[in-house]
Amino acid sequence: MPDTLSATDANRRPVIWTVSVTRLARLFREVSPEFDERAQTEAINLGFEDALEEIRRRLRTQRCDAVIAAGSNGAYLKSRLPVPVVLVKPTGFELMSALSRARRMAERVAVVTYQAEHAEFSDFVTSYGLSIEQRSFVTSEDALDAVSELSALGVQAIVGTGMVADFADAAGLRGVLLYSASSARAAFETALEITTATRTLGSRLAEQSRNASGSRRRRGGMAQPQMLGDSETIESIRVRAEHFARTDANVLVCGETGTGKELVARLLHERSDRSRGPLVTVNCGAFAESLFEAELFGHEEGAFTGARRGGRMGLIESAHRGTLFLDEIGELPLALQSRLLRVLEGREVLRVGANRPLSVDVRIVAATNRDLPAMVEGGGFRQDLYYRLNVLRLELPPLRQRSADIALLAGHFLGEVGRDAAVVLTADGLKLLQRYSWPGNVRELRNVLERAYYHGLAVGPGGMITRQVLLDCAPELGAEQPPIVATRGAAAPTENRPSARDLQAVLNRVGGHRGRAAQQLGVSRSTLWRWLRDEPAAQNVPGDTAASRTSSAGW
Repeated sequence: MPDTLSATDANRRPVIWTVSVTRLARLFREVSPEFDERAQTEAINLGFEDALEEIRRRLRTQRCDAVIAAGSNGAYLKSRLPVPVVLVKPTGFELMSALSRARRMAERVAVVTYQAEHAEFSDFVTSYGLSIEQRSFVTSEDALDAVSELSALGVQAIVGTGMVADFADAAGLRGVLLYSASSARAAFETALEITTATRTLGSRLAEQSRNASGSRRRRGGMAQPQMLGDSETIESIRVRAEHFARTDANVLVCGETGTGKELVARLLHERSDRSRGPLVTVNCGAFAESLFEAELFGHEEGAFTGARRGGRMGLIESAHRGTLFLDEIGELPLALQSRLLRVLEGREVLRVGANRPLSVDVRIVAATNRDLPAMVEGGGFRQDLYYRLNVLRLELPPLRQRSADIALLAGHFLGEVGRDAAVVLTADGLKLLQRYSWPGNVRELRNVLERAYYHGLAVGPGGMITRQVLLDCAPELGAEQPPIVATRGAAAPTENRPSARDLQAVLNRVGGHRGRAAQQLGVSRSTLWRWLRDEPAAQNVPGDTAASRTSSAGW
């Protein structure tokens, strides 16, 4: 009897896979036994493309509820896997603790972190007069270059991710792992919370599906609870998306930021015959052009300095027999547009440095918040590529044009954040929401309601979201909202692009450090790069020398 109970319990427990090829694997081995009663854990000692292929192979026959990884390896898997990927994130205390360990080993120490430097850490170092170098990396080649540079500067110990620590050891330095058991435990807890929430939501959706009326099915809707709304516009999008999903033609999804373009792409994939294949999402505005070509098309061994041994599969190849979602397609550089066009025309991809193309079977779903026809007319986007992408087209309306759906959306979002708690949006609160212009669309509505929920618990009557609660946590709802007119051939109207003078002022204030400038402006580095590209007058600021840009790893 105990054996039977144990087997049943094992089947019910969440399945979590940990992925690491570095010393982080030892940390996972130490922590995972603490969760044996709550989850089944399994280690995959591979990284990047090798880990991706192994996980996809296992998922054909095995169940996995969440993957835990870290650093660039985790980020690589996060955009390519159909299961949640939880990243191990160190706290500020862990960073200080790791630096303390490094300082006991060596006189000169440095920190190398993934993707972005920490402005707060730089401020801390400056305030206390400490001499600690800081670098960031995106690819493994960047990490290796950073370690080599720091070694040349006389640094003796480096705090960083597992890969960075291994590179430091290989260079004859002392590598100190940034993560600790605490951050690993936190990742396991997050993975368990995600699994619980997913199962709970799945049960709710199944219940909603069983109780749903047959009217929507008779109208041909996709019965996807995520595409909420009873307006004729949304119903029309449901019907068209259902029809488009049954074809294999390329689809162009247009709409302002926050209208749900990625959601539509996911639905087109899930309802298609390609649903068993991968859905690979690529943000065309998130990479520097020099990195994006190798990421998108892959590369052969020796194609460039620091190229991975054995080469690397590109994002297009990884979407083979599935769907490739190209978000922000309007940001794709012209040089790469011509290469993408050849892929669409010949169904072949040529890796960087290769002589022989590889056959690929992918369906393209592209999305943009820009006016591509105007960009074509102005020479910023290839006409032939536009026609290739614009075979089928879905235009997503802004939320201000379907205010009648706000009540349904608000009820859904408050139900999600409140879970089983009874949460009520009062009539005056709903009226306030319906009068607002929502420049951030559905994404902004969800954010405001989540903020209002927690704010209301703190200051208002339990379970009531009133007009005053909304104004207290989101004063912009009460401000006069000018009408938003779509900008033709430019950035999205909701981007709130600052002037060249304002950009220069921010850059001057942070000494030319583009990472900190992006943080102060509340945008990504890729967005700041695009603004600077379009505003040459703001690019040359005091302290923004080539050396400072390299040392800050800004681009």
